Amino acid sequence: MADAPNGSTSRIALVTSRPGIEIDGDLPLLVKALSERGAEAETVFWDDAEVDWASFDLAVIRSTWDYSWRTAEFVAWAERCGALTRLANPADVVRWNTDKRYLGELAARGVPVVPTRYFAPGDTPELPADREYVIKPTAGAGARLAGRYRPEERDTALRQLARMHGDGLTAMVQPYVTDIDVTGERAVVFCGGRFLHAIRKGAVLAEGVAYDAHKTPHPALEPWEPTAAELDVAERALAAVPGAPELLYARVDLVDGSDGKPCVMELELVEPNLFLGTVHPGSLPVVADAIIEVAGGVSR
Repeated sequence: MADAPNGSTSRIALVTSRPGIEIDGDLPLLVKALSERGAEAETVFWDDAEVDWASFDLAVIRSTWDYSWRTAEFVAWAERCGALTRLANPADVVRWNTDKRYLGELAARGVPVVPTRYFAPGDTPELPADREYVIKPTAGAGARLAGRYRPEERDTALRQLARMHGDGLTAMVQPYVTDIDVTGERAVVFCGGRFLHAIRKGAVLAEGVAYDAHKTPHPALEPWEPTAAELDVAERALAAVPGAPELLYARVDLVDGSDGKPCVMELELVEPNLFLGTVHPGSLPVVADAIIEVAGGVSR
């Protein structure tokens, strides 16, 4: 049985959102796996005002995929929840990782990242005139409001920036990493600080797709055996997270840079898809055991 320190059954909240619960295939698998281990597990909406978070031994953020529309509200919830029970990952990690300006911090710590410039509302944007580039918000998920442009599409790109700035969003501009069309994007997943598995997926931003169009966030998924260089960059990225916190889960998304070497596109520490129900079902017991271990370690 999965017992809390007081001898009772561990209560675990798997935190989701209304769009998340409809499309997160990992949720029912995790509920079943945790229940089989003797825990009392249930899916809970993060913005449900009726939830008594203090009644849980652990709240695990899983598919709160609407957070990028409501980032300030979500971070405030994480801080409240983290004050009432153990939250995985912790609220300070959530606060840091929901703003993709963290890429600049990783770069300053020597981690190779996709070169990124940031333009807040009121800034005069500088767009590349000699290469394809990508514009997306610093608070985003699932390629929301991400657009790919050629230099001659400057006017369209400026309209996207104007809309984002009008909505109060800070924009990030990155070179389009052309090797992604050939070698894809690799996601290296960790659980409990240890490498769990990896996947490769195809390019998300097809040429000519409007920035506000729906996009498939994980096309052409397949298992992947990471190279030594990819593991090294992923581990360096995690080691550079401020305060070196204990992370229940982490996903490091990598692409090949202009030098052909892996670099970080995103560091997913809030609500990453772990691909348990699609590509790596064999990892489900490992994740369930890790959740049980964290829940059992709660002191209340």
